[in-house]
Amino acid sequence: MSGDEKNNGVHKPATRLVEAGRRKQWTSTPGQKGGVVNPPVWRSSTHLYEDTADLAKGRPNADGHFFYGRRGGPTQWALADALTGLEPGADGTELFPSGVAAIACTLMALLAPGDELLFTDNAYEPSRNMALGMLERFNISARAFDPLDPDSFAAAISENTKVVLLESPGSLTMEVCDIPALTAIARDKGVISVIDNTWASPLGFPALERGCDVSIMSLTKHVGGHSDLMMGSVSAAKPLIMRVRKHAQYMGQVVSPDDAALALRGLRTMKLRLDQTTSSAFEICKWLESRPEVSAVLCPMLPGAPGHDLWQRDFSGGCGLFSFIFNDANKQSRAAFIDALHLFGIGFSWGGYESLIIPVDPGPIRDHNAWPPGIDSGCGLGVRLAIGLEDTSDLTNDLARGFAAMGET
Repeated sequence: MSGDEKNNGVHKPATRLVEAGRRKQWTSTPGQKGGVVNPPVWRSSTHLYEDTADLAKGRPNADGHFFYGRRGGPTQWALADALTGLEPGADGTELFPSGVAAIACTLMALLAPGDELLFTDNAYEPSRNMALGMLERFNISARAFDPLDPDSFAAAISENTKVVLLESPGSLTMEVCDIPALTAIARDKGVISVIDNTWASPLGFPALERGCDVSIMSLTKHVGGHSDLMMGSVSAAKPLIMRVRKHAQYMGQVVSPDDAALALRGLRTMKLRLDQTTSSAFEICKWLESRPEVSAVLCPMLPGAPGHDLWQRDFSGGCGLFSFIFNDANKQSRAAFIDALHLFGIGFSWGGYESLIIPVDPGPIRDHNAWPPGIDSGCGLGVRLAIGLEDTSDLTNDLARGFAAMGET
């Protein structure tokens, strides 16, 4: 039995990240002493039975039991076990080939024709498109709600509402909503709460302890950490995790053992990377606040930012992802700012070792508030920054280069 199995919930997160998913049956050979540090990469599509009687007996539908490669093997089981141990209250974790696949399968597992989904208005755009596109084909309706107004959320729940999809901080605009209040309303009305918990991860936000029923992560981001894999996860208590697992099996969802091994490797250093990118992001946010070109910095870790009080109350950590709004700019000058940067790549992902930037225009994908209420939205044009592991002074110098380029357009 690993240290994580003996001390789950006692050891601090950094220790649990080192110990998680290292059961002896996955790191040693039966009957032999010792073993290896990392679970080996088990590549196999076919799992063999001892005889016909063994075949007829079958296998439980749970990690740790050989059945067929589509249900995974020791490498995938080790990763799932590690992730379950990081999410207090979870009984199991299902792995998916991407974060979007994890969201899609979860919604399909928990909703049926005639049901309704409520989703936070500041959800990740693919989640929104999924709700208003794919689900409609299955006669599942979907509506956006204002995550900053719990009373309107309560009023929006109908007898057909079965699931609410949450995300905090919100995608692009970074508002923090009152997750415990929203999930309490949902639970009182028999609605399942699902959260995309990629931004903070369970290290910074224990979603199930805060009232959520299902916690989803894009492992592509912080867990992978090196921009070299795609994967997602779903963690929950029983019986919900079994509903998700069975639906994933119906759809043939599986991740490769090689990618699972990469995710396990990334998991070991995740806290160190999160601590560093969080610290760097906070320093850069303070620097941006001093710039005349910036009307608002959208980062919940920053005092005075939208949702900062809730972030202090409910979160124990953050990450390097945030946005800011220009005070005076047009699309041409914003493009000049982005194109002048040397250290920030232009790309849609985040959570890796490298810094990234994309333009932000949330208005077309919002039904309620384009920008957080109460902030100076300036010219209404922004960018999202994902801070990596570069030296902070180099990154601020690079951003200064971008601001200078704006004045040349």
